[in-house]
Amino acid sequence: MTSTDRALDGDLPRQRLTVAEIAHLAGVSAPTVSRVLNGHAGVALTTRQRVEAVLREHGYRRRDSEPAAIIELVFHALESLWALEIIQGVEQVAREHELAVVLTEMQGRLTPGRAWTEQVLARRPTGVVAVFSELTVQQQSQLATRSIPLVVLDPTGEPLHETPSVGATNWSGGMAATRHLLDLGHRRIAMLSGPTQWPCCRARLDGYRAAMDAADVPVDPDLVRVSTLYMEGGLRDGTELLRLPDPPTAVFAANDLQALGVYEAARRAGLRIPEDLSVVGFDDLSFTQWAGPPMTTVRQPLVQMGAAAARMVAALAEGEPLEQHRVELATTLVVRESTAPPHR
Repeated sequence: MTSTDRALDGDLPRQRLTVAEIAHLAGVSAPTVSRVLNGHAGVALTTRQRVEAVLREHGYRRRDSEPAAIIELVFHALESLWALEIIQGVEQVAREHELAVVLTEMQGRLTPGRAWTEQVLARRPTGVVAVFSELTVQQQSQLATRSIPLVVLDPTGEPLHETPSVGATNWSGGMAATRHLLDLGHRRIAMLSGPTQWPCCRARLDGYRAAMDAADVPVDPDLVRVSTLYMEGGLRDGTELLRLPDPPTAVFAANDLQALGVYEAARRAGLRIPEDLSVVGFDDLSFTQWAGPPMTTVRQPLVQMGAAAARMVAALAEGEPLEQHRVELATTLVVRESTAPPHR
């Protein structure tokens, strides 16, 4: 019986398959297998997939070289202080473990391209933290084949049990923000949501709806808008809300940038905050305390979230089991000067 036969029969430990045996099982040459393992270009997609299928089937884990002492940090965009706070949290933990941090921005795309995958496989970092990003099943499998831990922060899809993830209590934050406005006496409360296919945005919207329902206040569909998570979205949709025949007296925005856009919409409409319009944001980015007036918002512990994700990567790289695969850190309502009882 050949070594390949033993591998097929399960007598040979899976991780001990040689490159030649993998090549035989996949029907390719040994150099082709090496290129796949090292993340090099020059391999047809169908061939690469066939080799990776054999590696997955036999639980192959390459252990013949030490991983690079870096954490790969992947963002869909680096356009706000939101990303900077997460970077600070990751960097704090990386420094403790004598790791460097490598940043990748995907310029608004949620899924990294093939070039990124090949570069990461070639570098073989200690681990990857994907922030508001969406790695394909194939990309996750490629990382696993190379024993590169992956942790997702603020996943864009439903968190999978086998993929460790970090988030915040978005539903509770949305409910706290809306309840604050209700307690002030507001009933015409608008909600600017982010894209509802993203769990964090959907949870904030659900928290808003839950608070309104608990107070027996009907949600006017005209007051709920799905917007972009940028100032431009808050300005555009805030302007439309304020032009309604019966405009809102308060707006809860899915993030601080949207809320800042609502500030500008109110200014252009000749309205004062909070005398004519109350506004609540979400995140508590540093600029909110310097806004005019200082912004009431829901604090999302972004630095701590980045640190938690980095600690999970470090633990997995050391072969330590995680206490929990899904971590959610608490949000907190921060009341400043942008909210007050309704004027009318």
